[in-house]
Amino acid sequence: MAENKIILAYSGGLDTSVAIRWLQERYQAQIVTLTIDLGMVNLEEIRQRALRIGAVNALTVDGKEAFYKDFIIPALRAGAVYEDQYPLATALGRPLIARYLVEAARSEGAYAISHGCTGKGNDQVRLDVGVNALAPELKIIAPIREWAMSREEEIEYAQMHNIPVPLSKGPYSVDENLWGRSAEAGDLEDPWREPPEAAYDWTRPVGDTPPEPAYLEIVFEGGLPVSIDGEGMGGIDLVRHLNRLAGDHGVGRIDHIENRLVGIKSREVYEAPAAVVLHTAHKALEAMTLSKEQMRLKARVAQEYADVVYNGLWYTSHRRDMDAYFASTQRHVSGTVRVKLHRGVCSVVGRSSPRALYSYDLATYDRGDKFDHRSSEGFISIYGLPVRTQAQVQGNGGE
Repeated sequence: MAENKIILAYSGGLDTSVAIRWLQERYQAQIVTLTIDLGMVNLEEIRQRALRIGAVNALTVDGKEAFYKDFIIPALRAGAVYEDQYPLATALGRPLIARYLVEAARSEGAYAISHGCTGKGNDQVRLDVGVNALAPELKIIAPIREWAMSREEEIEYAQMHNIPVPLSKGPYSVDENLWGRSAEAGDLEDPWREPPEAAYDWTRPVGDTPPEPAYLEIVFEGGLPVSIDGEGMGGIDLVRHLNRLAGDHGVGRIDHIENRLVGIKSREVYEAPAAVVLHTAHKALEAMTLSKEQMRLKARVAQEYADVVYNGLWYTSHRRDMDAYFASTQRHVSGTVRVKLHRGVCSVVGRSSPRALYSYDLATYDRGDKFDHRSSEGFISIYGLPVRTQAQVQGNGGE
């Protein structure tokens, strides 16, 4: 292990570009950058920028397949949506980034890893705790938590040291991956103000969406989406297809007052077209194939799962135990869901499954009705027995 080598999670933006030179000066260290593509990154462009700034090596990883298979799918099958709104796109990506950082540190013989998270956000917890779980011997350095530079001072520092950084694309702090996009800061910090269109990039405003709805048929096998409109797709292509199509119909915008782990509320604007469509369709198929008791318990455990993911506890036995439970719930979640995309709304308009617990013969009120209505009298008598008994003995409670 090299006492003078640090692995830096490098996005190519201002903070981490400045961090390369700052870490070199502060720790007298060699900096190896690691850039990970979880769906929205130009790896070669960012790699070259890191080398120009002074990194001794610039590593890149295509993590899209691992992100989809090991993180997105478990969360989708769990139905994990934080506070009933946020599909956890950034939160799901961070533990994978932590894993790659640890792997890079070991392969390079580094003594520390570094990241560009602030001291008031959730991502610092997710990365720090993830690294602690996988490699407790590694030192963690978070430059932005340590330095006292404002954004203006960072820009001055970059100019002073001839650090090439990209021009800002807007007033917001943005994070993107395959599963979603987040925007915060700037005028979004006023919760009374409607998010301006400049805050969005993946979704059209409702007024610009097609006048006619789009209908999709999504096939699931064991809770896993496998095809759209009869065309089999790999996971990455399927999510990208839905992001484009649903985004064109304005689906996937989320304006959320969120409870951060560090104890403050923040206003977050998310775009997650594919996540919204797949969660909506998956839940509809579960309504066909799971019992009432299964659905209700699963909903409660899903909330716990979402909290665990959001709070940076991915690498825990608790999360793995819940994954085993959710895997069991998906044994019969197979079938087709028909969804309608129109004017910013994704709605389920049809569902079918060979494993459905829904029975037309029992549900219908037409001539095909096979439900034994006469059995209800005895059922109601037994069901209502404790109510009648209490009323006879203790009265009706003063009603």
